[in-house]
Amino acid sequence: MTFYQLPINQLFKEFNSKKDGLSDAEAENRLKELGPNSLEEKKKKPVWLLFLNQFKDFMILILAAAAVISGVVGDLTDTIIILVIIFLNAVLGFVQEFRAEKAMESLKKLTEIQTKAIRNGHSQSLPSKSLVPGDVVLLEAGNMVPADIRLFETFSLKIDESSLTGESVPIDKSSNPISAENVAAGDQVNMAFKGTLITNGRGTGLVVGTGMKTEIGKIAGLLQEETPVTPLQQRMARFGKVISYLILGICALLFLAGWARGENIYQVLLLSVSLAVAAIPEALPALITIALSLGAGRLAKKNALIRKLPAVESLGSVTYICTDKTGTLTQNKMTVVEVDEKSEKPLSPDISNLQLGMALCHDVLLDKGGMPEGEATELALVEYLLRETSMDQYQKIAQEFPRVGEVPFDSDRKRMSTLHQFGEQVLVLSKGASEAIAAILKNQDSAEELKTSSEKWAQEGERVLAFAGKVIPELPTEIEWEKLETELEYFGKTGLIDPPREAVKKSIEECKTAGIKPVMITGDHPATAKAIAEEVGIWHEGDLVLIGTELAKLDDGEFANKVEKVTVYARVAPEQKLRIVQALQAKGHFAAMTGDGVNDAPSLKAATIGVAMGIAGTDVSKEAAHLILLDDNFSTIVKAVKEGRRIYDNIRKFIKYIMTCNGAEIWVIGLAPFLGLPNPLLPIHILWINLVTDGLPALALASEKPEKDLMKRPPRPPKQNLFAEGVGYHIVWVGILMATVTLFTQFWAIRQDWHWQTMVFSVLSFSQLAHVMAVRSDRTFLYKQGLLSNKPLLLSVAFTLALQFAVIYVPWFNEIFRTQPLDLIELVFCGGMALIVFHAVELEKWIRGKIKK
Repeated sequence: MTFYQLPINQLFKEFNSKKDGLSDAEAENRLKELGPNSLEEKKKKPVWLLFLNQFKDFMILILAAAAVISGVVGDLTDTIIILVIIFLNAVLGFVQEFRAEKAMESLKKLTEIQTKAIRNGHSQSLPSKSLVPGDVVLLEAGNMVPADIRLFETFSLKIDESSLTGESVPIDKSSNPISAENVAAGDQVNMAFKGTLITNGRGTGLVVGTGMKTEIGKIAGLLQEETPVTPLQQRMARFGKVISYLILGICALLFLAGWARGENIYQVLLLSVSLAVAAIPEALPALITIALSLGAGRLAKKNALIRKLPAVESLGSVTYICTDKTGTLTQNKMTVVEVDEKSEKPLSPDISNLQLGMALCHDVLLDKGGMPEGEATELALVEYLLRETSMDQYQKIAQEFPRVGEVPFDSDRKRMSTLHQFGEQVLVLSKGASEAIAAILKNQDSAEELKTSSEKWAQEGERVLAFAGKVIPELPTEIEWEKLETELEYFGKTGLIDPPREAVKKSIEECKTAGIKPVMITGDHPATAKAIAEEVGIWHEGDLVLIGTELAKLDDGEFANKVEKVTVYARVAPEQKLRIVQALQAKGHFAAMTGDGVNDAPSLKAATIGVAMGIAGTDVSKEAAHLILLDDNFSTIVKAVKEGRRIYDNIRKFIKYIMTCNGAEIWVIGLAPFLGLPNPLLPIHILWINLVTDGLPALALASEKPEKDLMKRPPRPPKQNLFAEGVGYHIVWVGILMATVTLFTQFWAIRQDWHWQTMVFSVLSFSQLAHVMAVRSDRTFLYKQGLLSNKPLLLSVAFTLALQFAVIYVPWFNEIFRTQPLDLIELVFCGGMALIVFHAVELEKWIRGKIKK
């Protein structure tokens, strides 16, 4: 017999388990024996293959062929040197790719799903990969099912199994055994399968399959994901192809010109190939991957977990942040501050009807230490009740009125109901928003009084929860809210406050300075929402407050006219969030949207940046989001936007640096013959410059700290070209300037009978290092930034300088690189030429600053 056919008692025996769950020791033993509850991933490329892949590049293969030709014609020194440089280039590429892969792996580990399981008789949260067969798991709406589970308790439980069966409609689940044999997975209604999504209700079940022994494990090969390629990486790959063809064309012309002049054909070929290898920006995609993944790693340390890499670059363009109130803007430490009890005939001799509702109508559980744990609002109600009564009385009430059914909370109804045994009868208790409870009361006077008094409390910033109930003769065969939630007696209401987080007001000011408009979207009463929004600085006089019912009445055109004036949305259903996002996007905005529930998933997917709550968020919302807040804090979104801007800034900086340097090399080699000068550089010089000046300093630019005015600039236009705001212009003019000072050095050194080729080689290297120090900021002078503010860059420049001095002054390197030691005057001249480039770039900042003013 299979799991779905067996009675639950028999299953417990088979798995040597019980409803109180396994002990920690037993679970640990099973985990060692059976392995983790995770799907086998696609085999990673071994490290040696990752290294060998670095040699597949077309230009590297041509260079290797040139090295072989060099050996054949008898120049073994050039052959060895070229092969060494190819090897070093491969090592650098391998390190970059390996670092990027490791960074992505660490981010994957951070996104591991947590599961509620019963161990040692107590509910506890643990990583789903540590589940073992025999574990008892608690499931609720919004969770992803962590393993294959045989259900033995269900309350309105529905599961979306489309990922497994293709069935688009969520399946109603039950706990009864199925007598039929060979039942398809989609018809096993007492089973919950790993990787499927719970859309409604809650349940409890026994883990019967983990890892590759689950239904989805059988098709695990279909679930392997590639590392996402960002739009920025795609754009740079396309740009790289275009620039490669252009450079190859230039190199072909250089080769033909050298051949026509009667120069050594082998040397001309090697020079052209070397220039092509140096000038093509093959390192850019790897550098972008590293910058994005390192940035994502920094964000994780700031409690913002990137799930989808494109979000990193999109963060800098955000113009709207649509945020929840509870827990995001506020501390999520709800406290009951006001209680209004109605004195109906008490259903229990020990406590009032309102207190009875607070004691029973919730999903709070007791942890190992006997302390309550659960959703913040429900927890606040239970904690208030415990202050008014005692733990013994609280547990006694739970035993006297055992739960026999429930209608879980629903964002459309805005209430939940539980059913409890009451002697021979059944007690129905409902809890929810004041207007949601008022709509189901038997007494209309009570309903009107509830609405009026709740309005006053809400205006003082309190969240109002009302309670009602009734007694019915027996438990209905089908629990349907339409039949149960009618004609209820009003028990009373509670007023709760959730104070704003301390740093939120400052973060909202920072948003506005950065050109980002924060908007509050909440299911709370409009008066409560407005009071909190005004306190934190979101709502100001003249801004609109829009209620969900009013939004529903507006057509798309009317809403489009209002959407940019609304700063508070109250009593909004999660489905309406999607409409808000789409309306903002239609206006050309980049909108970040927060969410935590199952119904938030469409709006999170549609938003430019979907932001899920890491603490209160459901697995479904986290799966749909681009970004997860590990602390559910609005200020963390602002930190993420700042980090996104920083990352994009730094990517632009190393594009500016690499393309300028590569351009300078092309100008130097290309212009020399037209100026009547001999070939200024040997192929070995070009390859060396490409290896040491392009690699390490460019990588170190990814560590550049954010500029002081980063959050004082408006958001970056989403479709802005990487070469906008003067980047393309800078690449051209500074490349020409570098080439000019290099060629002037050649001309002057030949006239002075100096070691001209070593000087040309040194000036080009030094000016590129001077350039990297100047491009650390588009606006701030280096002396204001401080030399020590980017230590990795300073160390890489110092290391590169040391290598260059070794090439100039170490006799062994002199032979290899055909260089001669420079005397002090020659060396100072080279340094002075390089400083021209540095001061010219610093002057550009001053001129741009003056033009802006």
